[in-house]
Amino acid sequence: MKTLLALAHAIDALSEGIGRVIAWLTLLVALLSAGNAILRYGFSYSSNAYLEAQWYLFSLIFLLGGAYALKRNAHVRIDLLYGRLSPRARAWIDLVGTVLFLIPMSLGILYLAWPWVAESVRIREVSPDAGGLPRWIIKPFLLVGFFLLALQGLSELIKKAAYLMGLCSLEEEREEVLE
Repeated sequence: MKTLLALAHAIDALSEGIGRVIAWLTLLVALLSAGNAILRYGFSYSSNAYLEAQWYLFSLIFLLGGAYALKRNAHVRIDLLYGRLSPRARAWIDLVGTVLFLIPMSLGILYLAWPWVAESVRIREVSPDAGGLPRWIIKPFLLVGFFLLALQGLSELIKKAAYLMGLCSLEEEREEVLE
């Protein structure tokens, strides 16, 4: 189990690193959005490429940020009952939800999106809008995002199982192996 926990911590480190990149992407998309607005309303200039770059960066934030949000327990959940449960009951819910929903959904999307992404890359798909950007560059990030989400789901599964087996304690940001 120590090997699995080491794997989980390596996955967590990857998600944290990507989360730091996402923070910079968020700043970049905010600056690009402001620049678009200034150009459009201040100078009556607009470009489909600028708008699509904004959409692409926004997509990257959500696709790549999913695993980071899961690692930080910052994802949206309906907390009517969950917050009132014991840590052990929450761990069971997280474990079952990960096995029954998160990992199968992530793998299903990977399976279904693969041909769509491969075709886009094969034909070097571009935007149908005048002055638009290539789409084949951004579409593979759908696969990357859901792969990272499945990987972080595996990490959470390992950590919850270790907690339920009494091998580690749950902490807010990190789980440590008990000596």
